[in-house]
Amino acid sequence: MDRSTDILTPVQLNTLARDLLESAFPLVWVEAELGSVSRPASGHLYFTLKDARAQVRAAMFKPKSQWLKFIPREGMRVLVRGRLTLYEARGDYQLILDHMEEAGEGALRRAYDELKARLQAEGLFDPERKRPLPAHVRRLAVITSPSGAAIRDVLSVLARRFPLLEVELLPALVQGGTAAAQLTTLLRQADTSKRYDVILLTRGGGSLEDLWAFNDEQLARAIAASDTPVVSAVGHETDFSLSDFAADLRAPTPSVAAELLVPDRQDLDTRLRRLAQRLGQLQAHALGQAMQRADRAALRLQAHSPQVRLDLLRHRQQAAFTRLQSTWRQQQERRLARLGQSAAVLRGAQPRQRLAALAGKLAALAPRAQAAMGRQLQRDALHLRGLARSLEAVSPLATVARGYSILTRADDGTLVRSTLQVQAGDTLHARVDDGVLDVQVVAFKAPLPTGDGLG
Repeated sequence: MDRSTDILTPVQLNTLARDLLESAFPLVWVEAELGSVSRPASGHLYFTLKDARAQVRAAMFKPKSQWLKFIPREGMRVLVRGRLTLYEARGDYQLILDHMEEAGEGALRRAYDELKARLQAEGLFDPERKRPLPAHVRRLAVITSPSGAAIRDVLSVLARRFPLLEVELLPALVQGGTAAAQLTTLLRQADTSKRYDVILLTRGGGSLEDLWAFNDEQLARAIAASDTPVVSAVGHETDFSLSDFAADLRAPTPSVAAELLVPDRQDLDTRLRRLAQRLGQLQAHALGQAMQRADRAALRLQAHSPQVRLDLLRHRQQAAFTRLQSTWRQQQERRLARLGQSAAVLRGAQPRQRLAALAGKLAALAPRAQAAMGRQLQRDALHLRGLARSLEAVSPLATVARGYSILTRADDGTLVRSTLQVQAGDTLHARVDDGVLDVQVVAFKAPLPTGDGLG
């Protein structure tokens, strides 16, 4: 029997076994304890993965071994990922690794990633559902450990930037088996009370295991369902928890959260000073415009004083009387002309009788014309007296006659309407019914509850 075709060399056998192993096994995850750890000058990492009953050789070649976040030590429990192969020179099979992490944190990281992906798929972290923070926070609830560094940092920043803020500490555990449930309960109670403008959920830095209470699913859902805006500041700037993603605002540290919640009092002081200056400018401008309007009104009042109006009406009355006399004379002249024409026609035939008749008619017409002119003059006089009474009723001189006075500044004649226009020591003119008095401002008094506005 010819066995030459079935005979293999050791290297051929190991090559066949390596090909079989690599094709039969995909990438595998293994959790085990490190043993016989060595790192030669080449930078490669060699060790065994073992449990209580077996072990397997493993290697992690450079440069993947240089990117590890921890130093592998004997006895450390790790979670590794790699492919199964066979080292032909010795006939030993081994794992060639491309990833290694500490077993405890690795399990937590996988659970964190899975829960984050599920909540994100539900839309719990969508930016559209996040609520804006109020412009001015008046009462703040801080849920954290009363003895931790986070509350000290928050209170220090708030006292420095905005000491008027009312802060209430809701003490809670921030790590441990019961921390997540306690944080969730306090958050829901704070939201239900409607006492707070913002709820701050915070703690200091730590490992993933230390921060695990803030990766609880129920806590994340309570944050998303809260009607009160929630700010999350958990750990350091590089730490991200599910509370950060569910909150309306994520702050990298507790101190930064306090700075984001309140304004700087120095900035507020500067802004208030600018607003006060602007308000003063607007008031001065408005007062100047009001004084200009008052001056124009005083000029118009002087131009339409009762004396001027009365003089104008007298002039119009005189003109009307003159026109009336002229019209009456013209009418009489026309009548006399017609009578003269009639007398010329009748001349020669009983002239004396005709002239006597015409003279009688003329004598009869004269009293009627005079009576008509008298009635017209009486109507005009009544109308003029009515206009004079109307003007007198609105005349400031009539008000002065009742015991009031009109105040004007002695320097420029400006009408004084308010105490804001004068200062102590200013000289004023006070017009009264029978003359003008020079007065000096000594002091200001509170205005009377009633009055017509004339001083």
